[in-house]
Amino acid sequence: MQLLRSCENVPEDLKGLVLAIGNFDGVHRGHQAVIATAQKEADKHSVPSGVLTFEPHSREFFAPDAPPIRLSTLETRAAHLNWLGVDVMVALTFDLEFSQKSAEDFVKDVLVDGFAVSHVVVGYDFIFGHKRQGTTVILAELGKKYGFGVTVVEPVGEETIIFSSTEIRKCLEAGDPLKAATLLGHWWEVDGTVEKGDQRGRTIGFPTANVPITNYQQPKLGVYAVRVGMTAEDGTTSWRDGVANYGRRPTFDKADTLLEVHLLDFSGDLYGQHVRVAFVDYIREERKFSGLEALQTQIKLDEQAARKILSREDYRQDKYADKKHHRKKS
Repeated sequence: MQLLRSCENVPEDLKGLVLAIGNFDGVHRGHQAVIATAQKEADKHSVPSGVLTFEPHSREFFAPDAPPIRLSTLETRAAHLNWLGVDVMVALTFDLEFSQKSAEDFVKDVLVDGFAVSHVVVGYDFIFGHKRQGTTVILAELGKKYGFGVTVVEPVGEETIIFSSTEIRKCLEAGDPLKAATLLGHWWEVDGTVEKGDQRGRTIGFPTANVPITNYQQPKLGVYAVRVGMTAEDGTTSWRDGVANYGRRPTFDKADTLLEVHLLDFSGDLYGQHVRVAFVDYIREERKFSGLEALQTQIKLDEQAARKILSREDYRQDKYADKKHHRKKS
């Protein structure tokens, strides 16, 4: 999958592609329906399929001091789009200049002059342009004016739940990553560079990798069964089972929030490495212990619980395996 950060000097072999447009934060099953529709349209006309998204998220730009709501970084979005078989990901910078583009200027400058799109696909709630004045109806009208097709994908869900980023955030806040995974179509994951902490875990026999996740939607504090992905130089990612604590470490009277990950059956130095941490299931709430011995005993129980959870067939690792998704071409 190619990654472009601009709509200028687009390679000629990408001109005329079909673009799915949106934030695609989390790349959940609703997003996947939009992307699959774009891929089918692209396959029908033998042109590339692309996803156009924005970085940073518009909410981060307009409310930088608000609590983070991000479900995925550019890197994790790219990993999931690659797995879905998308040919090109376009991540345009969302800044003041971009936010002031009118709906028609966005269509003309980006879609027509930049990519010469043959077709675009959006979700039912897609809004674009300065002051959110562009709607799916306006997009369809502009498509007729500039000569490209438009498909609007209706809401997708199960029973009474619509697949949405809002519902996924609620699941994470409630400590239900399994339900979040059902809505996402894959495990929810964070990524970051392993930092050095106080190294206390080594002294009690459970070394941990400290991964900062300050820019993400904050999940419920507590202990989780996780899988940790480490990417090799050739771009492939290998996954290892682990157990993680996301919290304030009350036993040691800490106030800051930290994600500490212990990899099962692993020895090695991870400092400075970029890792992905997939949240599989919630084990327990964080609590303060009377001392190190009580904490060590509980950590051993947490490890046993994580091993049991991660051995289950319905929690299999290939839900997020790094291999290209084989979509059928018409």
